[in-house]
Amino acid sequence: MNNAIRPEIAFVGGGNMASALIGGLLQKGRIPATVLVIEPDDRQRARLALQFGVFALPAAGAHLDDVQLVVWAVKPQSFAAAARPCAPFVAGALHLSVMAGIRTAALTAATGSQRVVRAMPNTAALVGLGITGLYATPAASDHDRSAVEAVLAHSGELMWLQRERDLDAVTALSGSGPAYVYYFIEAMIQAAGEMGLSVEQGRRLALATFAGATAMAQQSTESPAVLRERVTSKGGTTYAALMSLDNDAVKAAFVRALHAARERAHALGEEFGGVATPRPPPSAAPDQAPRP
Repeated sequence: MNNAIRPEIAFVGGGNMASALIGGLLQKGRIPATVLVIEPDDRQRARLALQFGVFALPAAGAHLDDVQLVVWAVKPQSFAAAARPCAPFVAGALHLSVMAGIRTAALTAATGSQRVVRAMPNTAALVGLGITGLYATPAASDHDRSAVEAVLAHSGELMWLQRERDLDAVTALSGSGPAYVYYFIEAMIQAAGEMGLSVEQGRRLALATFAGATAMAQQSTESPAVLRERVTSKGGTTYAALMSLDNDAVKAAFVRALHAARERAHALGEEFGGVATPRPPPSAAPDQAPRP
């Protein structure tokens, strides 16, 4: 690392989401040497250093002292252990969490900073087409919000929320949402095979259909219900399919599934993020950060 350049932003955890955000920052012109990544896995750390040229360390230490923004990108169950060695150095920083379930109270207690933003992205952020729900503590300034938006700019759309508890609903809808889409795409491909088409033909048809319908819904001022009615002629093929879905109560089951996901998001918050983690004294010896 160039000793004349100090890290300004640190990522705790160097997995897929962190990699996507780092790539976006560098595309916007950020100097790689100003990005620090704490990643204990040797192979992943080497990949990050080679791919992005960032400063990558196996454990937290005094290099965090001058960091202005810390991005938490470890698994929720790893947060407490990851935070302990960071805590003596990051009380003055802005903190951005992309972890599910870890609440602002726990982040504040673990880091000593009142300036905290929670974000719930989805995996489409990896290709710049995601949507992220955001909640900021009252101590986070407009400048802090802008700094967070700059980090997430290449991930897709951003949606600020007024209440932290609404992040559980965002988790259920969009955070888990890509899996629901893949689930229906799988079903379409399976049906295509049962009807005599090849897997590749079914895949192309399913993917193009989802992409086209989504684009039409985005461009239209009319509701999805109206758009659905326009392609549904009574007694036709679409009508037959939708009647079958209604007879099997698919919509009601899907809505219940979303509520189940929200309840699980809340439970994860209670399990991993509901209890404040006390900060160790500055003299505490740093621990090895866990693998994300």
